[in-house]
Amino acid sequence: MTDAAEAESNAKPYSVSELAFALKRTIEDAYGFVRLRGELSKVTFHSNGHVYLTLKDERAALDGVVWKGSVRGLKVRPEQGLEVIVTGKITTYPAGSRYQIVIETMEAAGIGALLAQLERLKAKLATEGLFETSRKLPIPESPSVVGVVTSPTGAVIRDILHRIRDRWPCRVVVWPVVVQGDQAAAQVSAAVAGFNALPADGPVPRPDVIIVARGGGSVEDLWPFNDEGLARTVAASAIPLISAVGHETDTTLIDYVSDRRAPTPTAAAEMATPVLAELKALTADLGARMHRAGGRLVEDRRGRVQAAERALARVPDLVEMAGQRLDIAAGRLGAALEKNVSAHERDMVRVASRLSPLLLQRPQQVQADRLGAVAARLEPSVRRQLDRLSERLAGLSKLHAAVNPDAPLSRGFARVHREDGSLVRAAASLAAGEAVSLVFADGPRGAVIDGEAKPPAAKPKAARRAEPGGPSDPGATQGDLF
Repeated sequence: MTDAAEAESNAKPYSVSELAFALKRTIEDAYGFVRLRGELSKVTFHSNGHVYLTLKDERAALDGVVWKGSVRGLKVRPEQGLEVIVTGKITTYPAGSRYQIVIETMEAAGIGALLAQLERLKAKLATEGLFETSRKLPIPESPSVVGVVTSPTGAVIRDILHRIRDRWPCRVVVWPVVVQGDQAAAQVSAAVAGFNALPADGPVPRPDVIIVARGGGSVEDLWPFNDEGLARTVAASAIPLISAVGHETDTTLIDYVSDRRAPTPTAAAEMATPVLAELKALTADLGARMHRAGGRLVEDRRGRVQAAERALARVPDLVEMAGQRLDIAAGRLGAALEKNVSAHERDMVRVASRLSPLLLQRPQQVQADRLGAVAARLEPSVRRQLDRLSERLAGLSKLHAAVNPDAPLSRGFARVHREDGSLVRAAASLAAGEAVSLVFADGPRGAVIDGEAKPPAAKPKAARRAEPGGPSDPGATQGDLF
């Protein structure tokens, strides 16, 4: 047996895991920091927040991963086909026997890559209609509050305040933000949304117009204003917004979605506010023009009145002519009245000669004869009707006398009433000691029932008629009722 074979037979064998993790440690120690340049492909945003991708060039490809905590710190958003420069460390994935890079930072590899990404984003937003002119809001002509989103320490805010103070003194509300770096896009977006969320009657006044301003710089310096989230926030603003980012030759994404684009922050202040002195001069000029126009109108109306006056007759002439006609008419009136009376008198005499009393008496006699004939025909019928009514009235009088309850009282009868006025119809209905009222022909008398009620006595036989005052006369034997 050779020495090599003997050494190989005595070597300790590795497990697969031991070898895999040993390689992992070796690679991580050797490549703890790596800076790579390549094109992104197979970009996948996982639901847990991690980003999985592949870096490639013409001859090789390398898997990569961006952990959730590092995604927010990336300077560019990973996209398919974007050329980037990344930094991180090389590690292995033991379960799959492959190596990958854990990316910590990512930036676009040159201006061309940034512009290509920007063009793709512009095409996307244009397809959604965010660049349409019809959705842009008009800038108010005379704002009372102007909101400014910019850095509070730069020269931009001083230029804006100075320009607004010279042109249109109004209230300016500044929302301080950073305008460069990773946090710039988020802060500017929050400021625009914050201005829109202010109530109209709150302690901080709601602006009538918003200015987003920043000074000039490189493409990388202005890149936060190409953020998709910021562009969508600016497009959704209910307050008119003017973008003034960079110099006149600089163009960012919010310039396309804002309501107006200003070449410089100073120009944005001029767009947002009118010139007070010019308005005063315009007002004074309009007032003078209105005064002159009113004067010309009055003079024109005066000339027309004077021309019409010359065409009219003089008032004294009109009055004198009317007075003359009145005098002539008054002179003719007396003779005309006398002539009229004479004519009516002649007519009356002519008519009166044809009138006589016989003309009036003849119709009266005719009517009287006609009335007499009618009366002669009606008299027997009326008499028969009166006789029938008289007989019926006599019958009713007899019936009234027969049913009159007071008629028997004159013949010695009396009515018995209880205290409540009801009529007593039977002796058995009266109790001993009950007070009653006896009604005679000449008036009522009170009485009290005494003794027990007795059964009715047998009907006596008919006796011969006794002489008045004799023993059999009921009037002679009748005693006191009580």
